[in-house]
Amino acid sequence: MNTQTHDLLAKLLATENITIIRKNVSTASFDIQNRVLTLPQWKGLTTEIEEMLILHEVGHALYTTVGGFGVVYTDKLYLREYANVIEDVRIEKKMKELYPGSRKSFNTGYNQLNERDFFGVKNLNLNDLLLIDKINLFYKAGYSCGVTFNRDEFVFVEKADRCITEDDVIELAEE
Repeated sequence: MNTQTHDLLAKLLATENITIIRKNVSTASFDIQNRVLTLPQWKGLTTEIEEMLILHEVGHALYTTVGGFGVVYTDKLYLREYANVIEDVRIEKKMKELYPGSRKSFNTGYNQLNERDFFGVKNLNLNDLLLIDKINLFYKAGYSCGVTFNRDEFVFVEKADRCITEDDVIELAEE
């Protein structure tokens, strides 16, 4: 797919005329207030990775609100890293429910990123990672990435999987 086709795809999936820009950034993002999807201009960016990034960021366009999630950027900055990971779990789950065909795009894109060591864990003992980093890797790189959880940790994996609202995300981040 060319960039114009991907741009149109993002707008259709988001069900609004979001602004899409491409620039030299470390990762994709979505500005929920100004409705701007930013895509990276990585060397070797594959169609599969770009589709996965679009689907992920469109998830924020559809399900992350300034009124609900914005608190982690204002009053509760200390929750930001935790809430962002849990929100990613929530919105990707919702995208897969809304667009069942997106599962393949998510899996393929994240597998390609993992093969490139995008997450920077290739030479690390995954058991030494912080719990929130393990949850992030588990949900993005999948079951085969090698992350394991003890019983106490897995409780939080299950809680992340059950988050339905932004309030659920913020509450779990607090916990």
